[in-house]
Amino acid sequence: ILLLNRVMQDLVLDSNIRLWVFLPIVFITFLIGLVRHYVSQLLASEKKHDLDSIKDGQVLLRSRLLRENGRFIPQQSFLVRKQYFNDTETGFFKTANRSANVPNPMTDPSMMKDAMKGNMMNVLPMIVIGGWINWTFSGFITTKVPFPLTLRFKPMLQRGIELVSLDASWVSSASWYFLNVFGLRSVYALVLGADNSADQTAGLQDQFSTGGVQQGQDMNKLFKAEWEALEICNPTFALENIEDELMKGWQISDKYLPNAAAPSNVH
Repeated sequence: ILLLNRVMQDLVLDSNIRLWVFLPIVFITFLIGLVRHYVSQLLASEKKHDLDSIKDGQVLLRSRLLRENGRFIPQQSFLVRKQYFNDTETGFFKTANRSANVPNPMTDPSMMKDAMKGNMMNVLPMIVIGGWINWTFSGFITTKVPFPLTLRFKPMLQRGIELVSLDASWVSSASWYFLNVFGLRSVYALVLGADNSADQTAGLQDQFSTGGVQQGQDMNKLFKAEWEALEICNPTFALENIEDELMKGWQISDKYLPNAAAPSNVH
């Protein structure tokens, strides 16, 4: 009973923890993101995009969108677009022939240099600053989430604190740092703009801009896979007789009908 009362008893944090642990971790994480952004701009090299790879990526993106949303256009319109991609004689996926010579990233010094810069600006600061914060603010409880959690969250939210009786809603200093690393993305976008280097996911922007196609992929295999996926796709028009169904769902008053009798002026 005493142990249960001790577990259920709520903790009261010292106000100095907010001033000397909670807020400094937020400021340090934010400042490290700013430094990463400006240093990345100084070390960034001009990337050369292949025009053919961008075009091929956009074609694959259009074909995927056609497969996913083909049921919202008439059947004839879908077949016309499908014929443009999959016609056995004039289809794009059948006539396009790209070079199968895939470049090796290990033999390209510029690609290896860019990868080294990315690791240096993203992974290394996280390891160094995370280790320093774990050593400097070790053993502190910083805050508590406003909802109950199960015991499975204890290793994630209470890193560095091994207390079985501590409720899983409390957050340790080390875990608070990692929460700030992934939680300040909106703040970085507000201060630095959407296209910033402080966010560690900014490296995926080039992949999405080319339709999910990375340099060094065999486009012939991608075209063949997309041709097979589009060939078996035969959606049914989902908006057939949509006008009648829409009119049935509306309750129109008789006074708005064209053949309705004019209202009488007799009082």
